Amino acid sequence: MDIDLVSALPRIAMFFPVFLFSLCFHEYAHGWMAKRLGDDTAEQMGRLSMNPVVHADILGTIVLPLFSLLSGYALFGWAKPVPVNPRNFKSPEKDMFWVAFAGPLSNVLLAILGAFILVIGLGFVAPGSGQKNFHQFFNQFIFFNILLALFNMIPLHPLDGGKVIQRFIPRSWNRALEENQNILQMVLIGFLIMGGFRYLAGPIMAMQRTLIIGVATLFS
Repeated sequence: MDIDLVSALPRIAMFFPVFLFSLCFHEYAHGWMAKRLGDDTAEQMGRLSMNPVVHADILGTIVLPLFSLLSGYALFGWAKPVPVNPRNFKSPEKDMFWVAFAGPLSNVLLAILGAFILVIGLGFVAPGSGQKNFHQFFNQFIFFNILLALFNMIPLHPLDGGKVIQRFIPRSWNRALEENQNILQMVLIGFLIMGGFRYLAGPIMAMQRTLIIGVATLFS
């Protein structure tokens, strides 16, 4: 595998900050929602923060994302999960649903915010390379946050979707998902390694275009 460091560095400079910010916001949203519902474990452990250092996992946040950007493969990674203690909730099952759902929802909100900044900001950026870079940056910002939201909503443990769906399925089904989560996790990782992201790219790009067009329509 050939790696062109010269061409990769601008890609890293543009997209790695997007990756870090989006992941940190996602984890912060989990901790923020947990605190609102009565559990301050994340805050007590210093995880209710936008500081990427407190959320970083060496492999998932640093090594794999940088390798992806250097090699040109699909950007992939993760952060350390925010600690949550369901025993501090008044209604653990319902409250865990909202804590889990807060992560993907935060990325949807970031995607919407990115679309507004893109549509409004293009009118203030001078034509040329500056406008091109501005457009590329926020398109990537929107795309990645939609990807992060959809990926985390896959209904498997330990993803957020596994905790979201457990509120709507029989306990026996959820127990089976939890007991087999290691196997299912390996299958999911294998799917991604084999290029599974390409099956998500089309729908995400369609959602991205729809979102940007919808925002642009508001200002037309």
